[in-house]
Amino acid sequence: MSGSVDPSQTARTESVRLAVYSHFARTGDAPTPQDLARALDATAGEARQALETLHARHDLVLDSHNRDRIVMAHPFASIPLGFSVMGTSTLWWGGCAWDSFAIPHLVATEQDVLVATRCPACDTPHAWVVGRAAPPEGEQVAHFLTPAHRIWDDVVHTCANQRLFCSIDCVDAWLHDTGHKRGYVMDLATLWRLARGWYAGRMERGYIRRDPVSAASYFTEVGLHGAFWGLSD
Repeated sequence: MSGSVDPSQTARTESVRLAVYSHFARTGDAPTPQDLARALDATAGEARQALETLHARHDLVLDSHNRDRIVMAHPFASIPLGFSVMGTSTLWWGGCAWDSFAIPHLVATEQDVLVATRCPACDTPHAWVVGRAAPPEGEQVAHFLTPAHRIWDDVVHTCANQRLFCSIDCVDAWLHDTGHKRGYVMDLATLWRLARGWYAGRMERGYIRRDPVSAASYFTEVGLHGAFWGLSD
């Protein structure tokens, strides 16, 4: 029937999604189509087809120049975007402040991780032990440049500009130097709450990304506000 969905293809796509996340969680790096084919007893072509579907659904991000390369499968990244996340035996690139703080909530084998970065304004190094029980202490702030409704216009640029700064003064200095307009500033506790449950279920079969209504509800629940997040003040 025209327009019908092939159940076997749908199941394969979901298996590829899970295999991508499992590989990232286990190794800290992205799998290739060949890795996925071996893991799933499929062909590399079938893996590539599934990856394109997942990219179109925003379940992961493929390199625009090399479609075999997975750039991000949030909260994991295969490229440096300002953060390293060190677990017991695995080192990840953190896709952004949000994703770096989310990894210990998603990877069940890690009670906590060491998130490290540098202030984009003054280059001061910062590191926090981020776990599931409570937010880390610190006076630093996160600045998100891109409003929620524009995140997927250029998701790599969006993630590269969700950073952690020493203080509001450093945010202002960076905005002055770069010519950017201020986005949204939050403290570490709010960042931790945002990251805590955002990706819940992503490592499980049948996960579905949040729709705009459930996303807005979640943003309100964790203490965000304003038009930046699509919310009223």
